[in-house]
Amino acid sequence: MFAPAPVIETGDTIRLDAKFVEGMVLHCAEWPGPVSCYLWRGSHSIPFGTEVKADELGFELVLLDAGERPTVQHLDGVDVILASADDERTLSLVDIARNSGARIVYSIEYTLGTRLTILRIDRRGAPLRQLRGALWTLKQERRRRRAFRAADGLQINGYPAEDAYAGMNPNSLTYLDGRVTPDLMATQSDMETRRRRLRSGAPLRLVHSGRLEPMKGAGDLMRVMHALRKSGVEATLDIYGTGSARQSILDELAGFDGSVRLHDPVDFRDVLVDVNRREADIFLSCHPQSDPSCSYLEAMGGGLSVVGYGNHMWRRLAAESGGGLVAPLGDPAALAREIARCDQDRELLIECCDHALAFARKHDFGTEFKRRMAHLRDLGPPV
Repeated sequence: MFAPAPVIETGDTIRLDAKFVEGMVLHCAEWPGPVSCYLWRGSHSIPFGTEVKADELGFELVLLDAGERPTVQHLDGVDVILASADDERTLSLVDIARNSGARIVYSIEYTLGTRLTILRIDRRGAPLRQLRGALWTLKQERRRRRAFRAADGLQINGYPAEDAYAGMNPNSLTYLDGRVTPDLMATQSDMETRRRRLRSGAPLRLVHSGRLEPMKGAGDLMRVMHALRKSGVEATLDIYGTGSARQSILDELAGFDGSVRLHDPVDFRDVLVDVNRREADIFLSCHPQSDPSCSYLEAMGGGLSVVGYGNHMWRRLAAESGGGLVAPLGDPAALAREIARCDQDRELLIECCDHALAFARKHDFGTEFKRRMAHLRDLGPPV
């Protein structure tokens, strides 16, 4: 595996993302042979990390320097490669695999459109720098598409990437990524408690979690709340996360008399799962990008309806699931109107919550992960 996970060397131990370590344990359990994972040095912080010793991981961990390119020596004895094509450093692997006799499958979640949107939204770059970034991105996209056509398989995370890339490889698998397992999903008791509360006419409870960055739409969270207050809709919002937009949100809290609360980032399994299941009615998404954010499925697994901007991912996911409502991109007033619609029609909101949970149950982490591993095992022996 060649993965984009962060890693920090800390003396005798290595700091890794806890979610990544959990995933690797499952890879080792589902793969009928030894597993090696290559990561690139260069991470500065890992908020939800865990300290481990390399010899206790259960798989071989190989660290590459930040600019180091894989070579045929890295593939000695390897039968199957799973490489993230979101990292351009892996795109040369398809040719190296041919020389080593290994099969290669790429995984992908970001589309060219999403990459260019990120460049446009990122205000830090001067126009000339953004132009250079766009030209470099287009060059890497040509390499990416060539690699997909030459690979033995393609694993696609989300609907936008499916529409962009599935036709480039006859052995393509689309999946929906998330961390929700059946034991973490809302129970019938959770759902019934929410139904009773909604039917009582109590104020709607909104929740948002994630990176508080302009490119993630964090600046629109408070604009939505201002629009709701102006329209007379009673609602609360709990925000979990940190980022460059955190201070501007803090500056506005006093004007909402406690109806908007800003929390530090919390562990998904230990805290956020219960928040979604028992302390919220709607997940508010101001996300402008079309990447397959796991926040959608994770909120839906808690029985939450999602009200969000109609980026490519959420527009399609909302249509497939019936689990929420869609507003035009970049229009916080329109998001507020959809929330007001839920406030006025509580049965519609209850129906969206039920559909959201039903869809999440069909796409729980274990189900999607087993499909991916079966796809790798079905490649057959190396050539």
